[in-house]
Amino acid sequence: MADHVYKKIEIVGSSPDSVEKAIENGIARAAKTIKNMRWFEVSEIRGQIDDQKIGHYQVGMKIGFTIVDKD
Repeated sequence: MADHVYKKIEIVGSSPDSVEKAIENGIARAAKTIKNMRWFEVSEIRGQIDDQKIGHYQVGMKIGFTIVDKD
C-alpha cells in the first residue's frame, strides 16, 4: 500500500430540508473544486428558527482528501 498524505478543510453545508441534505449539499459543492475526497466528520449542527419552526439547517463539517502529485 502506498503512503498517503491527507488534508482537511472545514465547510458549512446548509439546507431547508434536513441535516442529511445539508451534509449532501456541502459535499456536492465541495466536490466541484476538491478532488480525492475520502471522509467527512460533522463538527456542529445548528439551524435557524422561523415562526417557531425549523427554517434552515446548517452543518459544520471537516472533509478529508488525499493530496496527490500533479504528474
